Amino acid sequence: MTGSADLKKSGISYARLLETNQLIQACGDSTYWLCLTRTVQGSKLYPVSAYILLSYLNAFYRYPSLIRKVEAVMPAEVIADRARQMGVKAQNSSIGWALPCFYLLGREYLINLGLLRPQDAIEDVITVMDFWKRFQLSWHRNDGHLTNADYNQRAQILTHDAVQRFAGEMHKVTPGDALSVAAQRFLATVSQYGFLVSAESRISLTNSGPYRLDAERQLLMRDFMDLAETSLPWLDDIAVDMPFNNLTVAMEATGCHFHLVDDWGSFEATPEFTSDRLTGIGLYTSDTLSEGHVPVGMESPETLAAMLHDLSDKAKAATDRLWLRMAGWSRDQLIDAGAISYYAICKEIAHIAGVFDPADWLEIDPRAERFRPILSDEYSDGALGELVGSLTMPSQQTAPHGMMKWSDKPARVLTPLPLSVLSGALFLPQVGPPLPGESHLPPKNDRYRTTRGVLSLAEYNAAARAFVPASCRPEANFLCETSRAWPGCQS
Repeated sequence: MTGSADLKKSGISYARLLETNQLIQACGDSTYWLCLTRTVQGSKLYPVSAYILLSYLNAFYRYPSLIRKVEAVMPAEVIADRARQMGVKAQNSSIGWALPCFYLLGREYLINLGLLRPQDAIEDVITVMDFWKRFQLSWHRNDGHLTNADYNQRAQILTHDAVQRFAGEMHKVTPGDALSVAAQRFLATVSQYGFLVSAESRISLTNSGPYRLDAERQLLMRDFMDLAETSLPWLDDIAVDMPFNNLTVAMEATGCHFHLVDDWGSFEATPEFTSDRLTGIGLYTSDTLSEGHVPVGMESPETLAAMLHDLSDKAKAATDRLWLRMAGWSRDQLIDAGAISYYAICKEIAHIAGVFDPADWLEIDPRAERFRPILSDEYSDGALGELVGSLTMPSQQTAPHGMMKWSDKPARVLTPLPLSVLSGALFLPQVGPPLPGESHLPPKNDRYRTTRGVLSLAEYNAAARAFVPASCRPEANFLCETSRAWPGCQS
C-alpha cells in the first residue's frame, strides 16, 4: 500500500486527478452513446460477449506497461503524427475509443467483482489516460478536438493538401460502369473478409471524414486493416497471397451528406450513401515504413478496376480458407482469437515505435486467464449488458439527484479516481508488468507483410525505429494548417 507521502513521487496532484477524472467521464459518456445507438454485435460462431470481457481484463492488466514501453521510445503525440499519415489500426476506433475504454471497462468490471478499489492502480489509470489525451490531441490537431463526438461526430484529420491530393487523384465513377462494378465488389468482399479476420467484429474497417469538396460532393476515407500476414497469427498461411496489409479507399460521394462519422468509425448519411452516389474512387496502401499513402493500381481507371477485382479474388479465397480454419477451432481458441482481436486493436502503437513483441500483444495474461471458467455465454451476455447497457452494476450508481448525460439516470459508466488519496487514503499505484501469457492458438510465424516486402520481426522493428517519414520531420510536421494560412508564421 502507498500513502500520501508517495503522491509527489508518483506525479499525482489535485490538478492531475481532476483532469484524469474529466477524461474518464468523457469516455463514459461516449461509451454509453455508442453502445446504445450502434447496432448490437452478434455471431453464430464466436462467443462474442465472453471474448469481449476477457479482452477488457487483458487490457487492464497489460496496457499501462505496454504504453510505458512504447513511450520509452516514442511519445504519444509523435506516434499520432505518424499514424495520421497512414491507414493503419491507430484510428478513431482503435485509439480514439478502444484504448482508454477497453482498459477502463476492465477496471470497472474488476471493481464490481470486489477485486479492485477505485484508488488501486491509480498510476496506471493516469498513464493510460494521459497517453490517450496526447495521442488524440495530435491525431485531431487539424480539427482541434479530442474525439469525433466533440466535433459533432466527424473526423477531419487530413490536411487541406492531403484532401486536395486524394480528390485530385481519384478516378471518376459512373453507376454501372466497369470501375463502379469493381469498386462495389471490392468494398463488399473485403468488408466480409475483414469481419471474419477480426473474429466477426467490425474492427478491421473504419471511416474518417467527411470533407466537403463542393456543395454536392463530399470525400469519405475508408481504411481496411490487418488483411495480410502481419500481426494476427490466424492469418499465417491463410493470407499469404494478400499483397497489402492495409488498404485505404478514398470515396467521392455526390448528393448525400455524411452527418455522422463516430468514434467507432461508423457513418450515417442523408440521403443514404448508396452505390449510385459513389462518383469517384482512389486506392492506397500504407504502414509505418511507407512515405504516407502509396497509390495502388491508380495508373488508369482500367488498371484500378483490374486491381480491385484481383484484390477481391484474393480476399474471397482467403475468406474461404479462414472459414475452414476457424470452423475447426475449440471454444477456447475462438475466445482467444476474439479477445486478442479486441485487446490488440491498438497494437499499431508498438509497430510504429518499433517495439512490437508477440508476447505482449498476442497472449492472454494469467491474471485475465483466471476468469475464463466463469465466462459462459449466459453469464457473459448478462455481465456485458449490465456493464455497457443497463448500467446496473453497483459501482455505476450515483446519488439519486444525478442525471447522466444521454439518459438522465442516476448512473455513470465508469468510476472516477477518488480524491481522498490526496488526504491520506491508501492506494496501490500499479498492477505490475505483464506476466508470461498463453494462447490456445498457434504462435505467430516470423513473417510480417510490409510495404517493403515480407520481413522478420527483428527486421520490421529495426526498420520502424530507423525510419522517419519526410512528412514527420520537424520542418514538414510543424508546418501546420495555421502556418500554411499565415506565411508570417513560417519565419
